[in-house]
Amino acid sequence: MGVQPDQLLLTDRVAIVTGAAQGIGAAAARGLASLGAHIALCDRMEGHLAVVCEALVGSGCRVHSEVLDVRDGEAVEEFVQAAVAALGPIDILVNNAGGTFHALFVDTSSKGEAALIAENFRTVTNCVRSTVPLMNDGGCIVNVTSVEAFHAAPGFAVYAAMKAAVQQFTQSLALELGGRGIRVNCVAPDMIPTAGDAGLAEASGALSADHHPTPLRRMGTVDECAAVIAFLASDLAGFVTGTSIPVDGGTVAGATWKASLHGGFVM
Repeated sequence: MGVQPDQLLLTDRVAIVTGAAQGIGAAAARGLASLGAHIALCDRMEGHLAVVCEALVGSGCRVHSEVLDVRDGEAVEEFVQAAVAALGPIDILVNNAGGTFHALFVDTSSKGEAALIAENFRTVTNCVRSTVPLMNDGGCIVNVTSVEAFHAAPGFAVYAAMKAAVQQFTQSLALELGGRGIRVNCVAPDMIPTAGDAGLAEASGALSADHHPTPLRRMGTVDECAAVIAFLASDLAGFVTGTSIPVDGGTVAGATWKASLHGGFVM
């Protein structure tokens, strides 16, 4: 039989995408919809979310949209139930919501640490806990992490630790849910030009004119991240679970390029 083009299609599947108002989340929502999926999307940014929702509806996609803080477990549960009522059982969950700030760990308060944990770990567990009982067997979960899950990240220590925690959570969850045919994977981008990352890139020096950002000598795009998410959601990835795919232009493989950005420390 071989590889068939229609294995990439997601016709009439139902996908939840968190943090979908801009950046990678918005690109993922558009990408999944272009392959035939119906989308339940959420974000805290009401205005940007409305723009994405309008575009999806205009493309013929069935959409359920809510302004939502996915750090709130009860609100997430209500959102997922409403999405199922509007669109049907869930086939795909894309946990994209997250965020960080640049600060040395000793300058990060306990309150800031708790905020990073909630933003980058609890957002994932909240959505998984509420979605899996309402997910079709044979579905999939894609967790958006970061290449910082693989190596030291001065100035982003708690953020990197939480992304590594999501990677470990992903592996364990893949074993727990494999009996239902539910696949669980990570997509791990490096710094991707988005509105949310612009300030971080400037603060960390990652986009300095003196440094090429990746071994491929260019930055990635949100659509390139969305393409990997779509692949993992499709039947082309039907035997892929419990793994992480870097979308980094070779950064993990050639991590030493970052040494000069961080005083020579790369692990």
